[in-house]
Amino acid sequence: MSIEALYNIFLQYPSIETDTRKLKKGDLFFALKGPNFNGNLFALKALEMGAAYSIVDEPVEGVDKRIIQTNDVLTTLQQLAKHHRAQFNIPFIAITGSNGKTTTKELVHAVLSVHNKTYTTEGNLNNHIGIPITILRIKKDAEMAVIEMGANHQKEIEGYCIYTQPTHGIITNCGKAHLEGFGGEEGVRKGKGELFDFIRAYNGNIFAFDDYSYLHEMATGIANAVWYGTSEGTVTGNVLQSEPYLEVALTKGTTFNSVKTQLVGDYNLPNILCAITVAKHFNVPDEKIKTAIENYTPSNSRSQLVERGTNKIILDAYNANPTSMKAAIENFAKLHAENKVLMLGGMMELGEESIREHKNIAALIDSYKWKAVVLVGGDFKNIPHPFHYFTDATEAKEWFQQQHFEQSYILVKGSRSTQMEKVIA
Repeated sequence: MSIEALYNIFLQYPSIETDTRKLKKGDLFFALKGPNFNGNLFALKALEMGAAYSIVDEPVEGVDKRIIQTNDVLTTLQQLAKHHRAQFNIPFIAITGSNGKTTTKELVHAVLSVHNKTYTTEGNLNNHIGIPITILRIKKDAEMAVIEMGANHQKEIEGYCIYTQPTHGIITNCGKAHLEGFGGEEGVRKGKGELFDFIRAYNGNIFAFDDYSYLHEMATGIANAVWYGTSEGTVTGNVLQSEPYLEVALTKGTTFNSVKTQLVGDYNLPNILCAITVAKHFNVPDEKIKTAIENYTPSNSRSQLVERGTNKIILDAYNANPTSMKAAIENFAKLHAENKVLMLGGMMELGEESIREHKNIAALIDSYKWKAVVLVGGDFKNIPHPFHYFTDATEAKEWFQQQHFEQSYILVKGSRSTQMEKVIA
């Protein structure tokens, strides 16, 4: 079946599902497969559960006109997304980066959606499966689209751009993340830079943080660049205060002089400035921008401040790499509080650099005074340090519950696989 023919079916049944546990009546079931699962085995079950069609790439027992055979289900899903994308003549803003891309995506969506019908990536649907699904969820009334792109190896962003066709691009930063897959820090810049490569080739637009010199290098040859920063750019601003929440002073580009956020950490400054810059570019009124940012509440364990009894917990456990871990620790160290507790999970996908980077974090921790420090999993177990160590978050939680902390500030952070949010669950 051609993509055009499949697209006509999609227009009748515009809801995609890849998991029968979440299937709704009328969904199109795409039978994806991977190392540990094979959706083709559930194609008939999906139909029994109410799916309108099942798209497969392996023979299925029995004859059913609602079974659509393809050469590769994933490729078909991506091609369908590309065809759907081609129906829109609106800004498609792609966001990637080592740190802050999800928060930036959420903020950009917040400021744009108060003025335009804006669709965006839900949760962490930012990979080769999630991005096409995100695109296919965009409806005809869309005026803007904000697409998050995660990546852990080169050529990944390049592939996403083929079916996303972004008109605007944002690289939040390039740090020490996924070093194993990218092949070092230069590899990270090359991999993330694939977004700028696409924008450059198609004469699109970028938004970039002026303070990072490497972004200027990566943006070479891009004619349509809008910069924001602490001293130079269309919009400029600085940290006014960061306790308990970040407040930003705007020094150029806005009619309002400051904005109070519900985000924890001065490392969120570039994310705030980016959202304001994007909104200004698309003519969102200043009062709407300020209100949208001040009303935005973080979720999914990202820069959240959680109060438990007399304790305040900074929950930033969605992900971690050496760059974000360092920023979080340094920000936490600056807080004016007597009793500060660190509970940090291991950092993953660092390859040969893992031991060295975990040692660097341990040395950074040791340069400050804390009430207590707990390290969990990863290569923290393979380095010398004077702190409490536990194999997993469950063990750390048992220790935490026995301490009966009061009047304390607690930072909880770690890579997704360590599930550090369990510590305070």
